[in-house]
This record gives sequence, C-alpha cells and structure tokens, in this order.
Amino acid sequence: MVRMRLLRGGTKRKPYYKIVVAEATSPRDGKFIEIVGRYHPLNKAEPVVIDRDRVQYWLSNGVQPTRVVSDILRKSSARVPSEA
Repeated sequence: MVRMRLLRGGTKRKPYYKIVVAEATSPRDGKFIEIVGRYHPLNKAEPVVIDRDRVQYWLSNGVQPTRVVSDILRKSSARVPSEA
C-alpha cells in the first residue's frame, strides 16, 4: 500500500518536514517514491509549499494520506477526499 506522509528533517527543536509518497512498510525517514511538498511549522510566512498537480495525481491514483498530511492539505486548500 502506498501512503502520503511526512518525512522529518532538521535538528532538535527545529524540525521541517517533506510531504512524500512512500510505501507503507518503509521507515519514516527511509525510502520514498516522490516529494510532493514541504511543511515548515516554524516558518510563519510560508509554512506549507505543495505541488498541487502531483498531489492531485497521487490522490486520483488511490494514495491514502495520513491524518496529519490530510489536515495539512485541507488547511492549504488542496482537495482531499474525506476519510471514511
């Protein structure tokens, strides 16, 4: 199963995240298929940067976002199907 989830980077107390498409069985910071965005919670000017075309492509192909990624996409006004 393929999921859209966060990959953590940065240092202690200064995190940033990449929104990636990865196999559900791969580790959190392990192998991924594609980077579709970035989330930087400490950057107040532009905390979320998303490639909307690639996100829509992966969502239309059945990729399930995690709860956190779904919330980030919803807040950034990308179309995300509601979880059933």
